[in-house]
Amino acid sequence: MEYSPKNLKEKLNKENFNFKKKFGQNFIVDKNIIKSIINKANINKDTLVIEIGPGAGSLTTELDKVSGHVIAYEIDKSLKPILEKQSLNNTTIIYEDFLKRNILEDLKKYNFKYTYVVANLPYYITTPIIIKLIEDKINIDKIVVMVQKEVGDRFKAKPNTKEYNSLSIFLNYYYTVEKILDVSKNVFIPKPNVDSIVVSFTKKENKIKVENEQIFFKLVRDSFKQKRKTLKNNLKNYNLEKIEEVLKKHNLDLSVRAEALSIEIFAEIANNLN
Repeated sequence: MEYSPKNLKEKLNKENFNFKKKFGQNFIVDKNIIKSIINKANINKDTLVIEIGPGAGSLTTELDKVSGHVIAYEIDKSLKPILEKQSLNNTTIIYEDFLKRNILEDLKKYNFKYTYVVANLPYYITTPIIIKLIEDKINIDKIVVMVQKEVGDRFKAKPNTKEYNSLSIFLNYYYTVEKILDVSKNVFIPKPNVDSIVVSFTKKENKIKVENEQIFFKLVRDSFKQKRKTLKNNLKNYNLEKIEEVLKKHNLDLSVRAEALSIEIFAEIANNLN
């Protein structure tokens, strides 16, 4: 059965489906937005797509048409009757919690040139999903996801903005982050309280030089531990002389807050501490 925004409510009612707040379920009902996501993702038959939270399958059916294969992770087993009625000839749906799944093991059976993540992510677990993709060292070429606007703003945040945090730096280390489009809350059922944003993460071929990633990531996390505090307070257990050596090169000192430092300065400090 082809997806149609007009009859989505009818299909859900027919299967006696009830939205579950605990899973952050908001299903998109605007086919134009879905088409835009597909087009911007630039998927082809050489692409394996990972989708997290397919819901009623509105995005999944379009991904199914253009990709080499789709692996979709759905935590809510009550959606199975709905998803099984979609025209999915090229999709494997795993009814388990993505965050608890061994994704690398799932990917072993597939051999595609590219691996993308394309999804309308549940708001309440957006950040844990992104962190899992990084920490599990899943070789993702591109991520195109719809997220809560406030979260998306943090993902693409620049230094000296209130949205800028440790996650902004981690993502910027691995990916080039860009906004694709804004999405109104009115294109979902049920309607969420906030608007959304679609962001893309494209893997960097040439990452910034970091001699020891463990030191770098710990430094960044600790620097933002208490965001309103200075580096001197947040990094009191570090070699502050070595940190100040680098800061002086950039006309800064230990009274600065983490939000003022670019990823390049963090990398330089980490390399000086190594």
